[in-house]
Amino acid sequence: MPDRASRPVERQLPTEESKDLLALVRDIIEREIVPRAAAEEEAGHFPRETFSLLSESGLLGLPYDSEHGGGDQPYEVYLQVLEELAAARLTIGLGVSVHSLACHALAAYGTADQQAKRLPTMLGGGLLGAYCLSEPASGSDAASLRTKAVRDGDDWLITGTKAWITHGGIADFYTVLARTGGEGAGGISAFLVPGDADGLAAAPPEKKMGMKGSPTAQVHFDGVRIGDDRRIGDEGQGFAIALAALDSGRLGIAACAVGVAQAALDEAVEYATGRRQFGRPIADFQGLRFMLADMATRIEAGRALYLAAARLRDAGLPFSRQAAMAKLFCTDSAMRVTTDAIQVLGGYGYTADFPVERYMREAKVLQIVEGTNQIQRMVIARHIAGPETR
Repeated sequence: MPDRASRPVERQLPTEESKDLLALVRDIIEREIVPRAAAEEEAGHFPRETFSLLSESGLLGLPYDSEHGGGDQPYEVYLQVLEELAAARLTIGLGVSVHSLACHALAAYGTADQQAKRLPTMLGGGLLGAYCLSEPASGSDAASLRTKAVRDGDDWLITGTKAWITHGGIADFYTVLARTGGEGAGGISAFLVPGDADGLAAAPPEKKMGMKGSPTAQVHFDGVRIGDDRRIGDEGQGFAIALAALDSGRLGIAACAVGVAQAALDEAVEYATGRRQFGRPIADFQGLRFMLADMATRIEAGRALYLAAARLRDAGLPFSRQAAMAKLFCTDSAMRVTTDAIQVLGGYGYTADFPVERYMREAKVLQIVEGTNQIQRMVIARHIAGPETR
């Protein structure tokens, strides 16, 4: 079965350039991604060749400055590209989001020399990045991380283990948060570690229920030596750098969630209008019509929410609360929409012959990554009611 119905979303894009960009993205999707998505996901194949094509096409650095090889695109446009890629295959949409997250620290906090030396290859040189914050014993409580970076002359020695790392073991560079000082958030610094560094090794990929084509693995640092020129920002600034990156990254997850939900709705509509029972299409029955209407409304609301947050970001205004809201609503909606899509297809929806069961398995992880949805609720509540009393 095809992976998704061909129903392009009508988008309001700010410029003719952005319209041409989206046309390019859709062409790559139809030619290179959709035809192989289901088979490659089932086989657990990571499409490195597709990421190389995206890099060659200028699609791995869209929200960054052209001075360093980026695409100079506002987040409003970048996120809609992510949505289209995730609708075709979440392994690719989420992979682009993670790569962008891994570039954020250097692009936002690096020195001019660091940026000139490394950003062009990171953004458009065929490289793929990973972001290393979580650890086996520190997930939601990221400030309690234990990976250490110790000075040794003009170098740093990094030792510890990071967990749940997308692109772990295959990335060309890792943005790593490590402890350089005392306990708590103020003792953390950020580093850019090359993927081929001595002492860096990845465990076998996790066996996940979805996104089988995207490797997620622990990454071990055994006295990895890097120069001080690979420290990003000031010592002790790492946690603030990480949080700033996550605000933007949560918008990427929201856009990916809307993409997965849109793909599920497209499939449900195509099935419901083609499947006949009692002499007419099942889409004629009110019970299904209302389900489809609710699914479509959730998707439109989620898209509007993440775009509103993106426009705040593009205007240089605070957007942390809106990013948390978008991540929460869009990923919860994706879980609901993909589950309902299976219901629309009935028994067929529960089989691997149709892609909606894959969409549901993929939607689940989006409620967890880059801050669980329980954490998002805490973030939102702090913005509207102040911090918790101790």
